[in-house]
Amino acid sequence: MPEPPPPSLPLTHAPGPGGAAVIAAAIATLPEAPGVYRMLDGRGNALYIGKARSLKKRVPAYLQPARLPERLRRMVSETVSLEIIVTHSEAEALLLEATLIKRLKPRYNIVLRDDKSYPWLLLTEDHPFPQITKHRGAQTRRGSYWGPFASAWSVDQTLTELQRVFLLRSCADTVFAHRARPCLLYQIKRCSAPCVGRISAEDYAALVEQAKAFLGGAGLQIQRQLAAEMEAASAALDFERAAMLRDRIRGLTQVQGHGAINPEALGDADVIGAWQTAGQTAIQVFFIRGGHNNGNRAFFPNHAQNEAIGAVLAAFIAQFYDDKPPPPQILLSDAVPEPALIAEALSLKAGRKVALALPQRGEKRAILDLARMNAREALERRLAEAAGQAALLTALAETFALPAPPSRIEVFDNSHIMGTSPYGVMIVAGPAGFEKAAYRKFAIRGPITPGDDFAMLREMLARRFARLAAADAESAPRPDLLLIDGGAGQLSSALAVLAEFGLGDLPVIAIAKGPDRDAGREWFHQAGQPPRQLPPRDPVLYYLQRLRDEAHRFAITTHRAGRGKRLIQSELDEISGIGAARKRALLHHFGSVRGVKQAGLADLEAAPGINRATARRLYAHFNPGARLADIPPPRRKG
Repeated sequence: MPEPPPPSLPLTHAPGPGGAAVIAAAIATLPEAPGVYRMLDGRGNALYIGKARSLKKRVPAYLQPARLPERLRRMVSETVSLEIIVTHSEAEALLLEATLIKRLKPRYNIVLRDDKSYPWLLLTEDHPFPQITKHRGAQTRRGSYWGPFASAWSVDQTLTELQRVFLLRSCADTVFAHRARPCLLYQIKRCSAPCVGRISAEDYAALVEQAKAFLGGAGLQIQRQLAAEMEAASAALDFERAAMLRDRIRGLTQVQGHGAINPEALGDADVIGAWQTAGQTAIQVFFIRGGHNNGNRAFFPNHAQNEAIGAVLAAFIAQFYDDKPPPPQILLSDAVPEPALIAEALSLKAGRKVALALPQRGEKRAILDLARMNAREALERRLAEAAGQAALLTALAETFALPAPPSRIEVFDNSHIMGTSPYGVMIVAGPAGFEKAAYRKFAIRGPITPGDDFAMLREMLARRFARLAAADAESAPRPDLLLIDGGAGQLSSALAVLAEFGLGDLPVIAIAKGPDRDAGREWFHQAGQPPRQLPPRDPVLYYLQRLRDEAHRFAITTHRAGRGKRLIQSELDEISGIGAARKRALLHHFGSVRGVKQAGLADLEAAPGINRATARRLYAHFNPGARLADIPPPRRKG
């Protein structure tokens, strides 16, 4: 890995005459070194982030407005200060630029909004009988990881196929340790049941090595090996084993079905196809690992309408691999500017060579054409959905006499059980559908009377609109419509809060459940209007129901997560000597808080990381009537 870059050199100027004057004043102190520059507005928010081989030579280009597109001329006029970070090389500058763009999301950059974590396949190495399982998040557990996969469905499908072919266990270690007889997976021939000794450690280890070889791309060799073993078993008249091997070969043959979407010759590669129309770009990525397709996913980067497809692809690649390792080979459907620099930066990040390729014929071109076709269809679907969504928003504005079709709708709901663990949520929708990155959770702080829905709503709205009243539009954009789950009381509460913040002009609609809580018979309340119902088949009614139901779903899941966390905290965190590490060890060993509560003193002492004194405190906490003095200490060997 390269040495860390030199410290940043901030060239920040107090707000004054902005634009080109700020940039001109900063040029005199810019170094000749490579690095990253940030254009900032008056609030300190990033307007644009760029990289340069020489900061001294690159930044003056912004003083030539005739050579700049309108978008960048507008950016220069809004610039109030400039900051730079010096790096060792242009490749390091490219990596840092991508990281900062993805984190700060500057208004004038091409931005990939991809906050999703990708699932991986994990084969553990900290147990005598390794477990194969799906993994998401930091790769801290000892084992072999394969991926990433495009979706949870892709990794689940691969996991099922591997269980069928290699009979590896997928159960957790705590379940494995307490099995007395084989589970259903053994009965349906998807596990070899090492938990109850149906397979020896040596034979299971052989299955593990076969699975690793298969995931590494040696599928044909594994198939030949199984065929030889089947013939040997048949010659030895061990027909039961021969039949089992035959079933495994059939499963392996099905897994290895070839075609344009499963190219064995690629090995480990990402196939990236792009399609551009109507000022928008769709990018489709196929994840190929070990010659197998791990799924595909479409992305829609934010960019200016006239941005060239090559520039969009280049920005996408740098940001896409900011938080994931690039494969040895990346196939591109279109040429990108500075391909050698991008390849150098990715190689620097991966610690090995990464090559960019633009194939024109053969199998690689065929899969690229497929990726481009998928990108085109994804973009056409997105544009069609946007057109339908626009029609819905127009109809919504006409139905409720709104000044214009809303671009940002905020929906509020709350969830609790008899007033306990109260949470409120806000979801956001607009022309592009649900904007899940803008969803917000509110842990109700109170003090409020348990179960007081009006007070919960007032607290939630007050916290939401305090920032908007402070004119911080970047962190709290102004909605065009509020949708409240409730009736006339909730509407009055919402209007009162908005009036306190000087936002009484915001349109508010309250949606109340109809008689017998039947969907389709909802009542809608609006300030200055009598309650009304919409026709049962009205598309606007269906749309508002979808918004309400999405807010309800998010509120329920938020409440359940918070309640579960609070239960764990109240059970274990009250015990002295139980910190985060010991709590994690206990939950991993016993499977749940209930398992810890039911454990005997000897079982607690045997748990990893738990000494005798801590075990006795745990046991006394969950068994307050027990007399620890009457329980003899366990015998020590030796």
